[in-house]
Amino acid sequence: MKIQERAFPSHYDKLVSLRRIEGQIRGITKMIEEGKYCVDIVNQINAATNALHRVAQDVLGTHLENCVANSLQGKSEAERQKKIQEVLEIMRRMY
Repeated sequence: MKIQERAFPSHYDKLVSLRRIEGQIRGITKMIEEGKYCVDIVNQINAATNALHRVAQDVLGTHLENCVANSLQGKSEAERQKKIQEVLEIMRRMY
């Protein structure tokens, strides 16, 4: 798979984690199909959810270190405020 180059930071390294999570989801589906114990299914769902949260936190961290840091150094007060509001909204949705 070819990744297009952009002005944005790359999150290509997150694909390994996302593929692992994808496998976890397939495993959960199989557990449900096989009628596995409810608590075991819930535990696996929680593990996948936590893994997704870790990826989201990593992506947000990269965003803060690159996109937000660059905009805060820029001359446009409007752009700085836009980035700050964007991060605050993401944090509200995550927590």
